Amino acid sequence: MSTLVLEIDPVAVEVAVTDDDLTVDLADGRRMHVPLSWYPRLFNASDMERQNWQLLGDGYAIEWPDLDEHIGVEGLLAGRQSGESPQSLKRWLNARQMHR
Repeated sequence: MSTLVLEIDPVAVEVAVTDDDLTVDLADGRRMHVPLSWYPRLFNASDMERQNWQLLGDGYAIEWPDLDEHIGVEGLLAGRQSGESPQSLKRWLNARQMHR
């Protein structure tokens, strides 16, 4: 079995979130689209919360501080979905309801 070794670390330069997709533009010109359903916190967020993102470091990850969501660019490229457990998501959703 061979292992993929990246010669240049992929970094994000721009992010867009719609009701259906997360789109990330990389510094090397690639654009990734993944279903928003892969990331339940983003899926359940308001548009304002989805648009409040920032790049971490040199763009190795994206953070949504209002949602406590962090997505690594390498994970996106590898096709990794959110690893949050259903129980954790349920607690997070319940806490959101209590604060509204």
